[in-house]
Amino acid sequence: MTTPFTCSLAELAQRLGATLVGDGERRVSGLATLSDAGPQDISFLANKAYLKYLAETRAAAVLIHPAHAADCPTARLELDNPYLAYAQLSRLFDPFNAQIASGVHETAWVAEGVSLGSNVSIGPQAVVEAGAVIGDDVVIGAGCVIGCDSVIGEGSLLHANVSVYHGVVIGARAILHSGCVIGADGFGFAHDGGGWHKIAQLGGVILGDDVEIGSCSSIDRGALGDTMIGNDVKIDSQVQIAHNVQIGDHTALAGCVGIAGSTKVGRHCMLGGGVGLAGHLTICDGVQVTGMSLVTNSITKPGVYSSGTGAMSNALWRKNAVRFKQLDDIAKRLARLERDNRT
Repeated sequence: MTTPFTCSLAELAQRLGATLVGDGERRVSGLATLSDAGPQDISFLANKAYLKYLAETRAAAVLIHPAHAADCPTARLELDNPYLAYAQLSRLFDPFNAQIASGVHETAWVAEGVSLGSNVSIGPQAVVEAGAVIGDDVVIGAGCVIGCDSVIGEGSLLHANVSVYHGVVIGARAILHSGCVIGADGFGFAHDGGGWHKIAQLGGVILGDDVEIGSCSSIDRGALGDTMIGNDVKIDSQVQIAHNVQIGDHTALAGCVGIAGSTKVGRHCMLGGGVGLAGHLTICDGVQVTGMSLVTNSITKPGVYSSGTGAMSNALWRKNAVRFKQLDDIAKRLARLERDNRT
């Protein structure tokens, strides 16, 4: 069992660059919501919707914007972005953040000639194939498979049962969650009129630094060139990224996004849950696509894009579906009316 992390408010304020109002010697050992926090916890206010819980919080201190400081009944750490501070503190208070013992488990298999950095941890039943390069401070969880000639950058964490195929390059400080598959074959086949012929996928996958990939997500290797994921890209669970896709730095993809082959997504983009991008498109920097939208054309201007309709009663949907089928006829009739009015 790990020893709970404790820290004084003064130490936390220094870590976060916050202005402390209150007893700097008071120590906290947990992080909780305003309504759930106890006297040993620090809490945060990042959304005005939760302002109603501030007056009655039992927290030892609150991360808060200066605009709401006067309403805080306890010690406070004032800063411009309380949510960012919460994110930083969450890693400190994570009970599973304790140092994992380095070494290769006796049931793991590491091929001869593999390059292992210092302080590497390889868990039970993991496999590391020939030619792989494992950087310093890498953690490879139980049951992971690292294919031949792949590279795992320093400080990366692979949770249990991650599959990294051959010739994949993963940057520093990556986090790969259980069940994700990096470098499987892209969906490439040629049809001869009667059946399908597989196209060998000769490229690889390159992940930048600080990438995080959720559980059961797949990133396919390139057909010829590489599938490329930029620095600080965050990918949620059950996301499918096809061969030769390129994703720019700092872009985030929510759950169940699907991106077809050879599409390029720019920097600082956000794709909501269930978004689908057709193949061979270009999405410029700074684009946000809202959930369940289907994008079939390139986007060349930054902004927020949506498609589809929200849920409604079945009876209303049936009526609208009939009208949808009539839209072409209605448009033609309207055009004729406008033309007749002009004459």
